[in-house]
Amino acid sequence: MLIVGLLLGVTLYHCSFGFSAAYRRLILRGEVRAIRAQLLMLAVATLAFAPLLAQGEFLGRPLSGALAPFGVSMFFGAFLFGIGMQLGGGCGSGTLYAAGGGSPRMLVVLLAFCAGGFWASLDLGAWQSLPEWAPVVLGERFGWGPAAGAQALLLMAVAWRLRRFDQAPRAQSFHWCRGPWPLLAGILLLPLFNLATLLLAGHPWTITWAFTLWGAKAAQTLGWHPAAESFWSAPFQRSALESSLLTDVTSIMNFGLLLGAAGAAMLAGRFAPVWRIKARSLGAAVLGGLAMGYGARLAYGCNIGAFFSGVASTSLHGWIWIVAALMGSFIGVRLRPLFGLANES
Repeated sequence: MLIVGLLLGVTLYHCSFGFSAAYRRLILRGEVRAIRAQLLMLAVATLAFAPLLAQGEFLGRPLSGALAPFGVSMFFGAFLFGIGMQLGGGCGSGTLYAAGGGSPRMLVVLLAFCAGGFWASLDLGAWQSLPEWAPVVLGERFGWGPAAGAQALLLMAVAWRLRRFDQAPRAQSFHWCRGPWPLLAGILLLPLFNLATLLLAGHPWTITWAFTLWGAKAAQTLGWHPAAESFWSAPFQRSALESSLLTDVTSIMNFGLLLGAAGAAMLAGRFAPVWRIKARSLGAAVLGGLAMGYGARLAYGCNIGAFFSGVASTSLHGWIWIVAALMGSFIGVRLRPLFGLANES
């Protein structure tokens, strides 16, 4: 899992495969190149996941998709995450690879992300009392072949249709060791590594659970006691809190992603942290990280665990997540200038 995380970090950094900037360019300038790449990535992942999820196991290991219910709290969480990723300047994966690549500001976002996730874990009971519906898995409802095939075809058709609005990028040279890499590499490699995660861990790629866990462990060192909290009294959460982070799959992958991005930045000669952060930008980093952490916990994940892995698992909540996150991004983009953040990038 550490190796898969390392490879993800290298791929994300060299491809600059982010989500928040892609949505910002879509909202402000109608640019669709990165959106098309995401659609094709989802199509590849859907086709790769379907046979394994239909089987339900691989070499005796049970496999499960990224499935989650949808309701008021999930929609609001994704909406809040959309605002946060525009203020923070990165999504779940973007925060990790940018922080690993040498951005002190994104380290601030990461710390606030952990705090927001822990905060939401304390409020989760109240949020989950709001209306919520059981997971809807298209593969189970309509059959994995028809559902995955139809979803992949739809994604590819939309990507093809958007081609007419795509401004042809300038040709640029790339180097496999130093980067940059073409988007096609991300389209193919990210589903491959997500598939590897499914086979090795028994579930698809996730990110933000680890941030919540890190926040809880930090709170413990400050004197917080989890016994009275229902979320942390559940068997899985209690076991994770009592165990080393090195036994947590998501944490191990996140550590690998940070290291992979750092290594890629060093090989590219771009690992050059700038420690001066303007006060307003720092404020946006804190608010954005808190919003993403809180929102991701309510929404059962971020752009990776809920959107990428959810859609690839044919779970309806993945599609609802991206609708809400785009709505939040629309507001977040308008808030960025208040914090002195440029919208050009």
